Amino acid sequence: MLDLQRLRALHAVAVHGTVGAAAASLGYTPSAVSQQIAKLERETRTVLLERRGRGVRLTEQAEQLAAAAQQLLAIVERAETELEERRGLPAGRLTVAAFASAARGLLPAVLADLAVRHPALDTRLTEVDPHLSVDLVTRGAVDLAIAHDWDIAPLPAPPGVEQAPIGEDLCDLLVPAGHPFAGRASVRREDLGGERWICQPPGRVCHDWLVRTLRAAGCEPDIVHQADENPTLVALVAAGLGVALIPRLGRGPLPAGVVEVPLDPLPVRRLYALWRSGAARRPAIAETVRTLQAHWPAVSARN
Repeated sequence: MLDLQRLRALHAVAVHGTVGAAAASLGYTPSAVSQQIAKLERETRTVLLERRGRGVRLTEQAEQLAAAAQQLLAIVERAETELEERRGLPAGRLTVAAFASAARGLLPAVLADLAVRHPALDTRLTEVDPHLSVDLVTRGAVDLAIAHDWDIAPLPAPPGVEQAPIGEDLCDLLVPAGHPFAGRASVRREDLGGERWICQPPGRVCHDWLVRTLRAAGCEPDIVHQADENPTLVALVAAGLGVALIPRLGRGPLPAGVVEVPLDPLPVRRLYALWRSGAARRPAIAETVRTLQAHWPAVSARN
């Protein structure tokens, strides 16, 4: 008989692409996941993972088994949802995926609140980019995702996924203290041409929004520095190397030498919670979404 935990480990590798990423999503060590896969290979008398450079590739048999594992995990999720719904209290494990600034600026207080009020609920947080988190929800790799979109780049929920708004996060132009914009009350988007930009790499939501926004205003962005983390972007601005558009959530106090200038109109990104439709009745989902929405006003006021 196939072991469900070993199937869960294989499914996580199929979803995340590497043993390390699968381990992080499950809360295990990479060694533990590798051991689970090795035991599953012995039980099935089948090679499931093949080495490819520094990573691994699922064999054809492993792909078939991972697809079957996804169906089994969905059945288990429905059973757990029904049991939790009967109890009427949030309980069990809840895996949450969130983008970096939400994981830093919103989730700590929310998870701490849930832990105090619902000790039977075991929440597990993993940090991922927004465009990846929706797919993780769809494929059953996480229970709940916190994602965001922008006015010119909406984030539609795919079939089988529900969403609820959490709040709106404002975004400001950050410039070095000696920049001509530093003393202005606001800056129009049409005035941003000719600036040296610091932003996230291509494919990230914030990068795509910046490029679309500036092009819509008749400006072709000159992106000179790229980094994943907002604190790195702020540090580059502080060094006088360019300007950046940074959301307020999770940004923290600005260092000396960086000035915040509002754009006109002010850019807004919207935060959402997303989950699979089949888990909508689960009290843990409903309570976590309510807690996210309840904490947002205080978090937004601090930013």
